[in-house]
Amino acid sequence: MAVGDRGRTGRIGSAPEQRHIDEIASALRGELAMQAAGIGTFDWDLRTGVLDWDERLVALFGYDGAGFDRSIEGFTARLHPDDRDEVMAALQAAVDECGDFSALYRITLPGGVTRWISAQGRALSGVDGGATRLLGAAYDVTDQRGESLGVAQVLEAMPAGFYSLDPHWRFTHVNAEAERLLGRRREDLLGEDIWAAFPAAVSSVFEESYRRAVETRQPVSFDAYYPAPLDGWYELRAWPTAEGLSVYFIEVTDRVRAQEELRRAAERTLTVARISTELAGSMDAEVATGQVPRMVVPALADACIVSVLDEHGHTRGVSSWHADEASRELLQDYARSRAAALPGIPAVSRTLSSGEPLLLSGEEALATTLEGEPRRLLSRLAPSAAVALPLRGRGHTLGLLSLLYTDGRVPTADEVATLRDVAERLGMALDNARLYGAQRHLALQLQRSMLTAPPEPDHAEIVVRYFPAAEAAAVGGDWYDAFLQADGATTLVIGDVAGHDAAAAATMGQLRSLVRGIAVATGAGPAAVLRDLDRAMELLRFGTLATAAVARLEQTPGEVGRGTTRMRWSNAGHTPPIVLTADGAVRVLAPERADVLLGVDPERPRNESVVELDRGTTVLLYTDGLVERRDADLDAGTARLTAALAELGGRPLQELCDLLVEHMVDGHPDDDVALVAVRLHPQDRPRPAVAGPNDVPGAVPPDPATPA
Repeated sequence: MAVGDRGRTGRIGSAPEQRHIDEIASALRGELAMQAAGIGTFDWDLRTGVLDWDERLVALFGYDGAGFDRSIEGFTARLHPDDRDEVMAALQAAVDECGDFSALYRITLPGGVTRWISAQGRALSGVDGGATRLLGAAYDVTDQRGESLGVAQVLEAMPAGFYSLDPHWRFTHVNAEAERLLGRRREDLLGEDIWAAFPAAVSSVFEESYRRAVETRQPVSFDAYYPAPLDGWYELRAWPTAEGLSVYFIEVTDRVRAQEELRRAAERTLTVARISTELAGSMDAEVATGQVPRMVVPALADACIVSVLDEHGHTRGVSSWHADEASRELLQDYARSRAAALPGIPAVSRTLSSGEPLLLSGEEALATTLEGEPRRLLSRLAPSAAVALPLRGRGHTLGLLSLLYTDGRVPTADEVATLRDVAERLGMALDNARLYGAQRHLALQLQRSMLTAPPEPDHAEIVVRYFPAAEAAAVGGDWYDAFLQADGATTLVIGDVAGHDAAAAATMGQLRSLVRGIAVATGAGPAAVLRDLDRAMELLRFGTLATAAVARLEQTPGEVGRGTTRMRWSNAGHTPPIVLTADGAVRVLAPERADVLLGVDPERPRNESVVELDRGTTVLLYTDGLVERRDADLDAGTARLTAALAELGGRPLQELCDLLVEHMVDGHPDDDVALVAVRLHPQDRPRPAVAGPNDVPGAVPPDPATPA
């Protein structure tokens, strides 16, 4: 066979055989290249935790064949303490993101020898998308450090900025990425003092952190903002070296701004939620609108004014708030100065009629504002931008929401969208308050028309009071009454129908009339009146529950002579009457056994109690709204009432009733409050002027103590 034939024969073979030979040759070439470069490989199984190193990597890290336990701890045990956290963080990031791993770090070998290692790797994902293995290679670059080309190539290839400083804070190395991030050529930086090259870093977190790293010999990591001309956020890691300080940094401006926008979006959402809660929790327009500016500032603007308009378009209420405490009074003066002519400003008028927001620059805002005092005050506020939005209800414009921005701040599109939402909610709240106010006024007028003025029998002074709940339905079921029976006795009634609506008020009116009718027609005492009322409620199918207390003041000639009055009373589940004697003693008239509410069992017997009262005594009947509070029970409220009576008992009866209500509920009761009080003046002297004129029906017998 010729030589040429042998050559041709050597090339003859199947395709699979040829591919196998090619694969072996390729693997061999890679193996020989890695041997020549001293590169070792690793394979970390993330499911089992087993870390496999080839022989070169085992030797590189100073282990013998049996010394490496194939665990990540075996790797971290060799890491230099100053580099350990950074390397482990880079590994974790590669695992979390199924991405690449790249690191330049030091290891400490047995005997204290330090070597520099460059490592590259990549995480592989499984079918579930999570990382399952991390494969890579590493090699020793210690001999390439210093001025050698190897370390320079490594630093130049780094995707992060890197520079080093000598003990005098002068630049000794700047890589290409640092040039780009710092906007300075390395030729200009090398040898220059960092504090002179970047003066904004002086007395900042940069200087504080760098000096701390040098003084403590511990690495530092921090995020910081550097102003113009860089105008960016950076994530930095600085570690001290024998030659000075090395700094690794990357720009994170986009990340920080994205986080800041998320924070602002969350703050905007929270602001709207707080405003919605505030508006939903109050039907008082002035209270609600007064709080809105404080919640809008500073999340959505630097200053806020809410102007409420009446049905004629005139400003009837203004509230404001400024982020700068020193400017709050100035803002308030500005808001008041423009209030009278606000709807007459052309730009504002167009906004109020169109419903669209008005967006102005600072100059436009000044030009739009009325000349004179308003413009002068606004000029002092120095807005960089302004926004005005109408507050619209159901077919009505009820006000204007005005926002000011200062120090170059201008509203973003997201802020304007949020402000539109706030304006819509505030407009509907104002409209609801307007409708509620009108309905409440009519309802209270109707309710008070059913609660007539008390009689004025000789020597007995009767005072009544009614206060609706501050934050509840417009009408309720509380009632009081005082009237004379045919025999001259004075009857006092206090009651409360279950519910807080128009139905409860209507039922209250019917029960009050029934009590009057039964008592006047029959002349019966308190227990009999309540018994007959209970039976009437069943016959007439009221279908409701109610409480009531009835007291009857009567007198025989003998009692007149002794200066006393007898009071008979019966209580159907109501708060107990209270007696205040002339010498200031207070007594709660609680029966031994309480009777059930009205509407429970009309056949249940009703109990009646009798107490003899000296002239000068005051009797108080009241509903539970006077003593009940959200933060205290009925017993605690009754104790507060008796203490107040003991303290205020010497006041005239009219004043006493007003002071009691003020002391107990401060003018804002959680529930409706009704009370009726009678003071028995001495009969051996003329009726006092404070008690008012004596005015009783002609059919009623005269007071037994009245001269014939």
